[in-house]
Amino acid sequence: MSIYVERREEIERYEFQYGPIRGKLAMTLDLLTDALTMTGQHGVYCTSARNPAKPAMDLQLVLKEIADAKELVRDAMQLAAGK
Repeated sequence: MSIYVERREEIERYEFQYGPIRGKLAMTLDLLTDALTMTGQHGVYCTSARNPAKPAMDLQLVLKEIADAKELVRDAMQLAAGK
């Protein structure tokens, strides 16, 4: 199912609040935050064999990619706002 169908009300709320472009970016940021949270929770159970205090290497990479994507979305929102 398309995100536009599945989460129509949320997208409409964000677009009303921030405008069409920034609203979609804000929704994207929320989705990335949710993915980051779920991956981080999974990392608690899938620890690295070399360093049990850290998540497995593949999870570390996913967490970094999601964090980097969030940073890009934040920058795009600021540019869209003209700041």
